[in-house]
Amino acid sequence: MEFLVCDGEMSSLEAADGELLSLGWLPVRKGAAVLDGAEHRVLRPSGGVGQSAVVHQLRDVDLVGGEAPATVLEAFLAAARGRVLVFHNARLDLAYLDRLCQGCFGVPLLLPVVDTLRLEQRLLARRDRAPKAGDLTLGGCRARYGLPAYAAHNALADALATAELLLAHAASRGAGLKLKDLL
Repeated sequence: MEFLVCDGEMSSLEAADGELLSLGWLPVRKGAAVLDGAEHRVLRPSGGVGQSAVVHQLRDVDLVGGEAPATVLEAFLAAARGRVLVFHNARLDLAYLDRLCQGCFGVPLLLPVVDTLRLEQRLLARRDRAPKAGDLTLGGCRARYGLPAYAAHNALADALATAELLLAHAASRGAGLKLKDLL
């Protein structure tokens, strides 16, 4: 099974109020992140980034040359063909991508999704351990596997960090791990 590990940066934590500003993705094939398949796309929003620039450092001036959202969505869907999507905290990214799909094509985004945040929640629950503050952030999850810390809030860097987390999680589960165990 091939995966497409994705991350987005948005202008708001609420899909109804914000816009997708950038989207990064890379494939995972045969247990390895495929770096030559990595993409980082900056979108041209209809509004400004507002206070969200504090988080992701994308300023209005950085997005002036951005691509039309429909163009980015088409490239993303082409990359996703035949692959299972992977996100860390899929709910937020999927809300934005679904809204974009609805706006461009009049249909929802219906693809299988693995959420590394949910995988880690289930792992902690199986260990009878309540998550502490920061345990379920991408950095917190990576730290449990001894993965290095990366600067957060760049869509492509976060997609790579999530891909490494997925691979570390799968390796820790051992041989015999099936897709249904991840979904």
